[in-house]
Amino acid sequence: MKRNDFSQWDCSLARTVDIIGDWWTPLILRDAARGVTTFEDFHQSLGVSRNTLTQRLNRLVEHGMLEKTLYSDRPKRYRYVMTAQGVDFVPVLMAMAAWGDKWIADTAPPFRVRHKTCGAEATARVVCACCEAPLALSDLEPLDEAA
Repeated sequence: MKRNDFSQWDCSLARTVDIIGDWWTPLILRDAARGVTTFEDFHQSLGVSRNTLTQRLNRLVEHGMLEKTLYSDRPKRYRYVMTAQGVDFVPVLMAMAAWGDKWIADTAPPFRVRHKTCGAEATARVVCACCEAPLALSDLEPLDEAA
């Protein structure tokens, strides 16, 4: 399947999709957020082909979402750890999971996390950065390009 290139589009959403817009990449990032770091552990968790996993890990490293560090010289083995950029993507993963929990889940959600500060189970909620009201399409309007 031919991959479309959105990397030069003048749209942050399109350029984000260019990096994470396939089946495996968000799942790799989900596992990295859960503490998975080695190629073998990603492979075991996801069941993805080794070739595909290698390509996706390399792409995430190339785009600065994961950092690759050598932990064994013989044989060469690497750890993949989230960078600050990758960590900043976790709320996006949580928003995707919350949408899935609401609209398509038929069992208990597998991507559950606890907020360390208050101890409650955390779920994503997208709010206005100014007034903290939940965002809904009916409350939004496009800004003029010149604004």
